[in-house]
Amino acid sequence: MLKQTIISAAVLAAFAAATAHADKIEKPLGVVELFTSQGCSSCPPADKAAAALADDGDVIVLSYHVDYWNYLGWTDTMSSPENTKRQYDYSAAMGRSGVYTPQAVVNGRAEMVGTSLDKLRATLTDLKSDDKGLTVPVSLRKSGDEVIIDIGSGKGKADVLVVYFKSREQVAIKDGENEGRTIDYRNIVTDVQTVGMWHGEATKVTLPARVLEPRESDGCAILLQATDADGNPGAIFGATMVTAD
Repeated sequence: MLKQTIISAAVLAAFAAATAHADKIEKPLGVVELFTSQGCSSCPPADKAAAALADDGDVIVLSYHVDYWNYLGWTDTMSSPENTKRQYDYSAAMGRSGVYTPQAVVNGRAEMVGTSLDKLRATLTDLKSDDKGLTVPVSLRKSGDEVIIDIGSGKGKADVLVVYFKSREQVAIKDGENEGRTIDYRNIVTDVQTVGMWHGEATKVTLPARVLEPRESDGCAILLQATDADGNPGAIFGATMVTAD
């Protein structure tokens, strides 16, 4: 049975422009979420690894800049309390006592220090081999003035998230632990919206494509993500990504 959900609010403002001329990752190997900060001296190697992974072209990489290092003398220009909250929510879901940077979360299932490109790639491969990869197909298409998210069938239930991001920005850091460094950041998360639910059956989420307000983003990822009993983020079952040219 095909279930159709129509969302009346316009939550894909940036996507309307992105679909006309876009780069897509339609069948990703996995999703890597990096929690990082411009004010953390340990983070530049992880930012570099994230950039290299993004360049592979088959992994969805999302950089969440947290705000709890801003007291060190440099306020991260991309940080937000919402990004920090997502990291704390992951920590609660995984039974950790705290958070750190640079932390990478892979497929919502595994976490590690995000500095090793080889370890990130190996974890993605291992999760896929253990049937903890992205097993539910997710795709995007534009039809007239609508954007349609098609989700395949599978087991479990999950939220449908739209993660908006700015695909690339170089930042010259003028103070704090990374003073004097210019760092290349990739897929910088600007907003996360929940636009629907998936209950294991093939589902179609229909959204208006018109632009109602400007966003500081040029792309978005769709994540099909489970939550625990407290609403904390869990396993990612499927995903897709589109970035404007």
